[in-house]
Amino acid sequence: METTKRVLVFQGGWDGHEPALVAKRFAAMMEKHGYSCEVSDSQEVLADREKLMAMDLIVPCWTMGEIRPEYTKNISLAVAAGTGLAGCHGGMCDAFRQDVEWQFMTGGQWVSHPGGDGIDYMVNIHKGSSPIVEGMEDFPVCSEHYYLHVDPAVEVLATTRFPVVNYYHSSNKAVDMPVAWTKFWGNGRVFYCSLGHHDDVFDKFPSAALLMERGLLWAAEGKAYAVKHNLTTERFENTAKMY
Repeated sequence: METTKRVLVFQGGWDGHEPALVAKRFAAMMEKHGYSCEVSDSQEVLADREKLMAMDLIVPCWTMGEIRPEYTKNISLAVAAGTGLAGCHGGMCDAFRQDVEWQFMTGGQWVSHPGGDGIDYMVNIHKGSSPIVEGMEDFPVCSEHYYLHVDPAVEVLATTRFPVVNYYHSSNKAVDMPVAWTKFWGNGRVFYCSLGHHDDVFDKFPSAALLMERGLLWAAEGKAYAVKHNLTTERFENTAKMY
C-alpha cells in the first residue's frame, strides 16, 4: 500500500559536510518508519509551495550557500501550517547565513568550532525535557564542538560544556551550549542537533544516531497532529514588516 507520509530532503552547499551522504542516511531513517522520502539535489523543489505544504517533514542538508527569499517563505509557511523541519550541524544551522528568517525559524546559527575537528567532549542529556531523549544517557563525542547563537525560546534537550580548548572565548565563564533542541514555528515542529560534522559521526556514536532519528520522527509527527486537530495559522499571521 502506498504511504501518505512524505519527507523532502534537499541537499547541497559545502561538500565538506558530506550532504549527499547525510541526506541518504536521514532518508533511510525515515523510510524504515514508513515515510516516502524524496531527496533533491537542487533548491528548485522549494519553489513549489503546495508541495511543501503536503510534506510531513522537510530536512535541509545545505551548509552555507544562499537561498531565494521566496523559498524561505515557502518553507516558513509550510512549517507554520504543520510540516516539520529537522536537521543537523551546518546543514541546518549554518545554512543561508544572510537569511535572518531562516535563523529565526530554525532557532540558532553556528558561529565557531573552537579547536576544529577531533575535539573530545561530552553531550549531556537533559532528562525529562522531551520524549526524544527518554532513556538516553550522557555520551562522549569526538568531532567538531559547535558554538552557536541560540534562540532563548528553544526547548533544550542536550548540552555540552565550553570552553574545552583555549581561545579568546575562554576568558569568559563556563557555559553549557545547546547540542539539541526543539521549538515550534506556528503549528510546525522544529528539531535541531549540532552533531554530524561528517556522516560517520552517526556510526561512531550510536547515541547521536538515536537522538537524530527520534528528532526527525518527532518533527514529522506534528503534521498529523495539526491535521487531526484542524489547526490553522490565522492566530499567527501579521502583515507588519518582520525582517
